[in-house]
Amino acid sequence: MDKSASLTPEILHIVNDKGTEMPMANEYNEHMVKGTYLCRQCGLALFRSTNKFLSSCGWPSFDDEIANTIKRDTDADGRRTEILCQRCNAHLGHVFHGEYITEKNTRHCVNSLAIDFVTDTEVVDSEEAIYAGGCFWGVEALLKQQDGVLKTEVGYTGGHVDHPSYERICSGTTEHVEAIRVIYDPTRINYITLTKLFFEIHNPLQADGQGPDRGSQYLSKIFYYDTKQKEIIANLITQLEQQGLSIATQVEPVATFWPAEDYHQDYYAKTGNAPYCHRYVKRFED
Repeated sequence: MDKSASLTPEILHIVNDKGTEMPMANEYNEHMVKGTYLCRQCGLALFRSTNKFLSSCGWPSFDDEIANTIKRDTDADGRRTEILCQRCNAHLGHVFHGEYITEKNTRHCVNSLAIDFVTDTEVVDSEEAIYAGGCFWGVEALLKQQDGVLKTEVGYTGGHVDHPSYERICSGTTEHVEAIRVIYDPTRINYITLTKLFFEIHNPLQADGQGPDRGSQYLSKIFYYDTKQKEIIANLITQLEQQGLSIATQVEPVATFWPAEDYHQDYYAKTGNAPYCHRYVKRFED
């Protein structure tokens, strides 16, 4: 799955323009949690946490890769070896040998912005969905419970302002909605199942928000990555309309997804509260 249309300019600068992020301050430099690192652009599993080590170089370091996922090329400087995603050609960073930091004597120096981390240790590939159904706290709390969902991230999308803040989108002037991106393992759960659930955990008939949350940032929307997703959405909406339901959910192609502030991520798990405007209502027969 090509996720380029949803990537921020900072990520695109890395994966497309072969840029380099700042050392030390990036997300995964000192990250040592058990799991797997995926290509941020296409979702392919690239590295396992068992091969990650602290190199003090300022960027995430791995002494090995998942077989047949990384390709190498001579860097533009003619001296270093660039590493790219085997499937989508996303620039990841560089690989170095002969430093004797680990027994494998190899260091894949990777940009944090070029990868996504999930806690699954065996996943080999992933896909992504983006939904907006009112307050993103509640949508995330219910979707992340599903078996096969590897990661969720709440954020803002569909608007016309770069780097929107929560306060800015609440003003109603940016046209962004509160949204969630869902990374999932397609061998365990599929897009149809996830999208059915999306229609069942919020009220797709409400056109001015969700529950007591009113305003443009709380509208019901689905953002599709490709024709296949678009066709699945259309089919499910038709099924609901055949039941006599007037679906207000808007369907749009994906746009830049801007991650929300840290305190919004996994909000209900952090606070121990329960969603106040989202509940499950069965709308499909199967």
